[in-house]
Amino acid sequence: MQDYDMLIGGNWAASAGKQWVESVNPFTAKAWARVPRGTVADVDRAVSAAKHAFVSKEWSGMTASARGLLLFRLADLIAKHAEEIAKVETTDNGKLINEMAGQLRYIPQWFRYFGGLADKLEGRVIPIDKPGVLNFTRYEPLGVVVAITPWNSPLMLATWKLAPLLAAGNTVVWKPSEHSSVSALILGKLFKEAGFPDGVVNIVTGFGNEIGERLVTHPDVAKVAFTGGDQTGQHVYEQAARGIKHVTLELGGKSANIVFDDASMDDAIKGVISGIFAASGQTCIAGSRALIHRPIYNEFVGKLVEFAKTAKMGDPLSTETQVGPVTTPQQYKKVLEYIQIAKDEGAKCVLGGGPAKRPELGDGWFVEPTIFSEVDPKMRIAQEEVFGPVLSIIPFDTEEQAIEIANGTIFGLAAGVWTKSMRRALVMSEKLQAGTVWVNTYMAVSYLSPFGGYKRSGIGRESGIESIREYLQTKSIWIDVSESTPNPFVMR
Repeated sequence: MQDYDMLIGGNWAASAGKQWVESVNPFTAKAWARVPRGTVADVDRAVSAAKHAFVSKEWSGMTASARGLLLFRLADLIAKHAEEIAKVETTDNGKLINEMAGQLRYIPQWFRYFGGLADKLEGRVIPIDKPGVLNFTRYEPLGVVVAITPWNSPLMLATWKLAPLLAAGNTVVWKPSEHSSVSALILGKLFKEAGFPDGVVNIVTGFGNEIGERLVTHPDVAKVAFTGGDQTGQHVYEQAARGIKHVTLELGGKSANIVFDDASMDDAIKGVISGIFAASGQTCIAGSRALIHRPIYNEFVGKLVEFAKTAKMGDPLSTETQVGPVTTPQQYKKVLEYIQIAKDEGAKCVLGGGPAKRPELGDGWFVEPTIFSEVDPKMRIAQEEVFGPVLSIIPFDTEEQAIEIANGTIFGLAAGVWTKSMRRALVMSEKLQAGTVWVNTYMAVSYLSPFGGYKRSGIGRESGIESIREYLQTKSIWIDVSESTPNPFVMR
């Protein structure tokens, strides 16, 4: 058992309540580390430290180029420690070492990209329609940002917030999920090693229901950036609105992976598999609905099931494992409940359909890769986010019907289209109500491209140049350069 401390004001700190949260390895179902159980007092200390750092000469007086160099230095440190941090993340949340290592090797690119962008946030001189007046704009940071991140891709999803907000000159109080906080605290050490001034990055751990409201409603917090479920996101949005705070929300999804009869069937099968089983379905962009063109429906389903049967389950730290455990016992129970709901509603289970209990799976929370066919688009299994290795297969006859089914949920995070027709690819990408549309691929992300949702899948964008604007505010400056004073009783 390893104990870790929070990072507040540049110092490592225990909880004011002197209590701990155990981190449980999802493969062994045994606790392996402890993080502080943060309190409201800890939140107040962290926000105070972030506020002080924001106006300090060390941070506010730092040039944008110097901020960028700090982010470059951090990127190099993450790259240096990527493999060891990946092992920590897999131990913490049970996702495959292949996936976590890939993410950790890629994360430095976000800090390099936004580090390079830091000194390019240029305002503009406006050719204003008032004679004798100079008008120009500048972009300025918001202040203290609260970042609340989930357990499924801990550092990747945090990086999508941290890199742009720091490049923009803000400070942050970061609350990682209580189920996967250890890698965040390790990253905190790298922030210190990179030379970030004390208080610029603060990390508070603990339970959302105990400290979340204080984080979101604290009067000194200017913005909340949240990733998680849509119900919690709605609550965060409502609380933040009380303080008229800026908000970015990256929420749930029920993404459709749409396969047409002219697609490469082998490629589409691999795309559908990767969309739902590669991360045990524990990703907001999971392609949890496969919409299959009716002319190829029976053949596709048959080949898909046979391919899915070959998935190797086991220790997520093994590079040979393809499907790992569900991260938490609560989520494990929820996934199994949804499987039963699907059966009760009349969906046909053609693969899996229950817990996976085999010697090589230890005591972990494994669910068999599960596929339902004959799913009606109105069934709960086709409407609600399961966040597990459960796929719903729905047939369609026409492009119009595919669009109607795909858009027929409250979510709009992502969608996939498999076709060889350029016309169809363009039409579908235009008509689908989703923040990201992939054609003949799935789950591709980049620091260069904006990511976010339509409808209840969120507000705002992460990654790409669009995301840094989420952490800036525009100031308009007017300077009278005329030699005469205008009539003071008339608006100029």
